[in-house]
Amino acid sequence: MNTNGRYGIHGGQYIPETLMNAVMELDAAYRKFKDDPDFNRELTDLFNNYAGRPSRLYYAEHVTKDLGGAQIFLKREDLNHTGAHKINNVLGQMLLAKHMGKTRVIAETGAGQHGVATATVAAMMGMECEVFMGREDCERQALNVYRMRLLGAKVHPVDTGTATLKDAVSATFREWTTRIADTHYVLGSVMGPAPFPEIVRDFQAVISKEIKQQLHDLCGKLPDAVIACVGGGSNAIGSFYNFINDPSVRLIGCEAAGRGIDTNETAATISTGKLGIFHGMKSYFCQDEYGQIAPVYSISAGLDYPGIGPEHAYLHDIGRAEYVAITDDEAVEAFEYLSRTEGIIPAIESAHAVSYAMKIAPKMSKDQIIVITISGRGDKDVAAIARYKGENLYE
Repeated sequence: MNTNGRYGIHGGQYIPETLMNAVMELDAAYRKFKDDPDFNRELTDLFNNYAGRPSRLYYAEHVTKDLGGAQIFLKREDLNHTGAHKINNVLGQMLLAKHMGKTRVIAETGAGQHGVATATVAAMMGMECEVFMGREDCERQALNVYRMRLLGAKVHPVDTGTATLKDAVSATFREWTTRIADTHYVLGSVMGPAPFPEIVRDFQAVISKEIKQQLHDLCGKLPDAVIACVGGGSNAIGSFYNFINDPSVRLIGCEAAGRGIDTNETAATISTGKLGIFHGMKSYFCQDEYGQIAPVYSISAGLDYPGIGPEHAYLHDIGRAEYVAITDDEAVEAFEYLSRTEGIIPAIESAHAVSYAMKIAPKMSKDQIIVITISGRGDKDVAAIARYKGENLYE
């Protein structure tokens, strides 16, 4: 599947010469440490004793009963330290950076969870940290901006372009070119030039490794479907990876349709995108009629990205994974539904996955199993969703 940074026709390294040495250095370090027993023991210790892994696989009894079909399990990445799956990849990359002798890290962030995780681990490891975040997202996710600054990170609001995630990624790559010797770019999703998609996937694959073991212990079988939200796609590829060779398991990625895939206010790449090259990789991207990267929109800052990771593009091409589009309204409905039915407030990103489970579970039999990855908690989203619904928080 992955040969020289390629997933079928996708992936690659489309980067300026100024970054090639840094990427080659990273690749060499990853090849050295990925199977090193001492490195992996250290990482496992951080997962268990710092991040709080393994995360819980929770049987959603009330949702299962209410929907009246398949049994619903929730993979509770929202219970990790910092409140999302992002900590898995950040711990891995920053441990790698530390072994490479780097003393400074930079990162992009959309919903802020990756930025918070990076700032958190930087504080714990004693590393300098700077985070780039679109101005629009800074306003949508003000709580996470404060958390990053509280943790000692410097947050740079990005005003170029649409002032959202894609512009934060571009700004971080530009920053990396100016200071490579002591700096590692902690890229937050399974995107960018090789080897980033592989590195992030491998660190996030702990999610599906745990799901497989936990469900075997609980039920003695594989799930019938695994559902996760997809922007760049890190929690989804982490949820899918250890099931790719199990053809009986449906792998379903839920993209952000925004106000609808028939509008210009969407971020559903597989549904509306075309093959292109952006941010160092070949994959599918939302583009205008001239082939330029199009502005995208979602209520979810974490899914508000105009492309998808190359391994997801490949899984789509070969028909191994399905990708569906969920609108803002559907995601908000699912956000409220899980909160009121199970007492679990999911991130609005994760609510996209909950929404699709709500559609298919009633059509499935009671002996079938759906696992939904709750990629993060929803504290960060409540004020924005209240505004979306026109509600006054103070009445």
